Amino acid sequence: MASRTERFKTAAVKAARTARKWAQTAAREADRLLQEAQKRAKTDERQRRIKAALRRTGKVLKAAGRAAIVAGVAAGIASARAENRKLRKKRH
Repeated sequence: MASRTERFKTAAVKAARTARKWAQTAAREADRLLQEAQKRAKTDERQRRIKAALRRTGKVLKAAGRAAIVAGVAAGIASARAENRKLRKKRH
């Protein structure tokens, strides 16, 4: 079975990958939104599409933010445990 450190490192890497994936998705959504806005649509259909794109972008950005927070927390926990382990080794 993996050690506690390895599990935390794995969790931190996984969270970072998830955060990166969501950030890439957010960038794609933002590009789509920009393209749609640049059309300077007057029609109702385009207005609906713009609003839908804004909603999607908001959802994706929220998810990206959450993933980044999780990655940060996992990295912080792993760092604290590693620091704690160093202090214990010095005492003995």
